[in-house]
Amino acid sequence: MSKLENTDQLISAIVDALENIKGENIRILDLRDIENAVCKYFIICSGGSNTQVNALAGSVQKQVSKSLREKPFQVEGTETAEWVLLDYIDIVVHIFQKSVREYYDIESLWGDAKLTEIASNY
Repeated sequence: MSKLENTDQLISAIVDALENIKGENIRILDLRDIENAVCKYFIICSGGSNTQVNALAGSVQKQVSKSLREKPFQVEGTETAEWVLLDYIDIVVHIFQKSVREYYDIESLWGDAKLTEIASNY
């Protein structure tokens, strides 16, 4: 399997896992054309509480591990669950509580990135 296919599968598994726990306002930022970007993609979503933020992070880890046998290189933020980061090297997942997401507004910080919004089915 090519690296691109693996990246596409990883994105799909992450988005599915976020949708399963009703992650809100899911967006994919394509950073590949941005010089000195820290990774290829950011996947960003919001949860309504620290419980939901942790559930979203757990769902991503479980689904990606089960379907692709991948584990995050690093996980940060689960203690307070205001902003949890899952680092899959080429893809970094940011799961925020709504107010924290609005405060940091990383979509604007990476305004040159191609943005894909995922329509929720709920």
